[in-house]
Amino acid sequence: MNDEAKQIPVLILDKEYVIACQPDEEQELLSSARLVDNKMREIRGSGKVIGSERIAVMTSLNMAHDLVRSESGSKGYKGPSRARLRALQKKIDTVLKDQDRQMRL
Repeated sequence: MNDEAKQIPVLILDKEYVIACQPDEEQELLSSARLVDNKMREIRGSGKVIGSERIAVMTSLNMAHDLVRSESGSKGYKGPSRARLRALQKKIDTVLKDQDRQMRL
């Protein structure tokens, strides 16, 4: 984030979070927060998942599944999901290697 980043409060499951974002991304952040809030309320309302942390994890998994399904089709990951997953895998590998090195010391 550069110096123009704004601190935007968002409300998710009745809890306020302050998120830094660029001014031109504020509406996207607010829309994303509303979507997450709605999905979390939906899962909480089902009565099958209890606890904010578990609701958040289930919401994340459901939304990730929807994203992957919409971008992958039946032939596996492609498009933006594939690139994001590769980048994430590289970051995970780097962190795990660093942790492994530190544990050996």
